[in-house]
This record gives sequence, C-alpha cells and structure tokens, in this order.
Amino acid sequence: MAFTPSTACCRPSLVLEPGASSRGSAARAQALLCTPPSAASAFRGLRTPASAAPPPTRWRRANTSTGIVCGKVTKGSVPPNFTLKDQNGRPVSLNKFKGKPVVVYFYPADETPGCTKQACAFRDSYEKFKKAGAEVIGISGDDAASHKAFAQKYRLPFTLLSDEGNRVRKEWGVPADLFGTLPGRQTYVLDKQGVVQYVYNNQFQPEKHIGETLKILQSL
Repeated sequence: MAFTPSTACCRPSLVLEPGASSRGSAARAQALLCTPPSAASAFRGLRTPASAAPPPTRWRRANTSTGIVCGKVTKGSVPPNFTLKDQNGRPVSLNKFKGKPVVVYFYPADETPGCTKQACAFRDSYEKFKKAGAEVIGISGDDAASHKAFAQKYRLPFTLLSDEGNRVRKEWGVPADLFGTLPGRQTYVLDKQGVVQYVYNNQFQPEKHIGETLKILQSL
C-alpha cells in the first residue's frame, strides 16, 4: 500500500495585518515559516527548493541525504543527554557511549511489521556496526518488559531503551508522520565526540536506515 499524504513541517498559521505591503508580508513569512517539503516526498526524506528561507531561531535545519528535516537535534549539534531503562530494566545514559560512534534510532513500536523489519535488519548487519566500532541503540515508547520480549523473540544483540511518555523523542524533535498520528522513524549517527553527523528519516522503508547509516559510519 502506498502512502502519499501531503504534510508541512513546522508550518505555523500566518495572519497578515490589514494594509501590510506585499514586500513586508513576504519578509515576515520567510521569518516565520520552516521550509515546506515537496508534495512528492511521501516521507522518503523531505525535499525543498534551493531558494528556501532560513527557519526560525527555534528550529534548526538538518541537512540529510533526503533533504531538510525540522527538529531540535540536527547535523553538527550535540544532542541532550538522556538516561532511560533498557530491556533489562537497567538505566543507560547516552554519555556512557562517548568515545565511540553511536547510532540512535527512534521507531514507532515493538512488534509492528516495519519496526520488526528494521530491528532484524540492524541485527543482521550488527557485525558490520561492531567492525565500525559503533553502538546501536533503539528507542520507542514501549516499556522495558515489551522491549525484553521483543529482543528475545528476534535475538536482537543491541540495546533497546524505553522512552515512556516520549520525553526524549520530544526533546530531540523527532517529527511525527501521518498528520501527527504515527511516531516518526528517525535515525541519528553520532561521532566519537557525540556530535551528530547524519540524520535520516524514512517511515515506510525501514530497512534503508541500516544501509544509509553504515555508509556514514564507514566515512567517519
């Protein structure tokens, strides 16, 4: 089934004052609006025209291979630290992995078809990630018990973290899909210094996240 919804990323409503000039209106519009995606994006990465205006201060642009994603954690930034429980109920902090590359991927939910494909693809390529010296961390809103059952069922060798309430997802600014009804599927690659080097968003081709992140890791 093909999903081709048309959404805008971080587009606030714009009300123009009576009598405002078209030039002044355009300037205010450029200052307020995040760059809109093209109608053909279909969540396979968001594309924008080359003449797009810079986003507001509140939002920063993330240049990915698929275009621009509105969010708080972007390429070149250092994401906020977090401490979440893993599938065994133990607290894990992002700072723990400083000194090695880290792949952090946010996914909608355990046991769903796309998320299972994605997790198993990371599992099947896990030795390649280890060879690159990288850690893989999956994050969703499921609790630790759900993560444990998911990891055991599919023999997942990497860490799954429970972000109940989606606090970290919100702090990182992971965009939702399908008009906000579906938690976004977004992957970040952090270098040894904890700086984001790559952001990849693709809801409906979950297995592509693995190949894209491996390419970046091999270039670090």
